[in-house]
Amino acid sequence: MSYRTALSEVLRTVIVPTAEATGARAKFPRASVTALGRAGLLGLTVSTEFGGLGMGLPEAAEVVARIARLCPATAAVLQSHYAAVAVIESYGSAWVRGEIAAGRHLGSLALAEDDPAEQGVQGEFWASRSTAARSGDVVALRARKHQVVAAGEADSYVWSSRPLTGPDGLTLWVVPAHAPDLFVPARPDGGGPHGSATSTVFADPVLVPADAMLGADGGGLDIVLRTVLPWLLELQAAVGAEAAHPAVADVSLRSARRAADSLAAS
Repeated sequence: MSYRTALSEVLRTVIVPTAEATGARAKFPRASVTALGRAGLLGLTVSTEFGGLGMGLPEAAEVVARIARLCPATAAVLQSHYAAVAVIESYGSAWVRGEIAAGRHLGSLALAEDDPAEQGVQGEFWASRSTAARSGDVVALRARKHQVVAAGEADSYVWSSRPLTGPDGLTLWVVPAHAPDLFVPARPDGGGPHGSATSTVFADPVLVPADAMLGADGGGLDIVLRTVLPWLLELQAAVGAEAAHPAVADVSLRSARRAADSLAAS
């Protein structure tokens, strides 16, 4: 069965019947996410080596765009998931990639730190105030992450912090959502479509193994600019403003281009 056929079946049997309740009640579309996982669509962009469908950004954009016409919340969840998977595909463990491919793992992004309620502040996520401190094989991450889609619903977050070894730059981590001392408000406090569970995630601190690092220490800015941002912007373009990922909706594109130009010149 092709991914388009599988998507059509999920749209017909699950997403369409539940979309109205998702928006009206701001209820997370768990049934839709589960159905997408069983149909192989959470693993759409995971390598076939790990059981995924081996597709890329164009196919992900098509899937998100078709869903966005019917359920903006599910589309926003998939945007964050596919962008997170793009990072995990390059730097994550084989186990996590296999779990995503099997439809048992939903990823999300925890990168933005500026409070969207603060006037004149952009939700840019290539600078971090989050800290990381290593003790042996354990790293303590302290942060307050805003505009996290599927907060409290995802299985893991691609998380940014300052580097372990310097004050500048970014380091990325994969943080299990079930890790102790992660706190999500009972009522979502972020933007995004109703039902997308967009909210703040607090860590004070959350402990992760040192091998949860994605890429090199201090190499996260390159990953954000070359992988995360292009995926989010392409997926946003596919669905339009209505189902845009909330973090991208607040990004200053001019600032993004300046950061990308600076990186290319370095």
